Amino acid sequence: MSVTAKALLACACAALLAVALSACAKTVSTGAFQGEQREVAKSIANLQSDVTAGDQRKICSNDLASEVVARLDAARGGCRAVIKEQLSEIDSSDLRIDSIQLSVAGAQRTASARVRSVYGGKTTSSTLSLLKQGGKWKISAVS
Repeated sequence: MSVTAKALLACACAALLAVALSACAKTVSTGAFQGEQREVAKSIANLQSDVTAGDQRKICSNDLASEVVARLDAARGGCRAVIKEQLSEIDSSDLRIDSIQLSVAGAQRTASARVRSVYGGKTTSSTLSLLKQGGKWKISAVS
């Protein structure tokens, strides 16, 4: 992959990540979920906690799927630098998890969390995709 293609991919990934990170400035409630759905909700809450703390290291190593980290590492400064830049753009917003769907694709466990956030005074809905890596649920995409 050329350097230009890598940079474009990293920028696109960073833009998607900004949506997820900007939606995580308040506490995420996990009480409505049980079992594995609760584990997914806790992973989203952990991302929120790490975003609030401004901990780029934890976000890159604990919260994001390895594929996302690899794409961000292709950008100038790597994952931590991209996350640091995105964190500087977060304003006050809320996040609510509406639903969590679990699925299995071969040996890979995946989840989709439908979330609503208020950002810049507007309510938006998005889907966070997660996959289980090393026994932990990690964010793999935002749509």
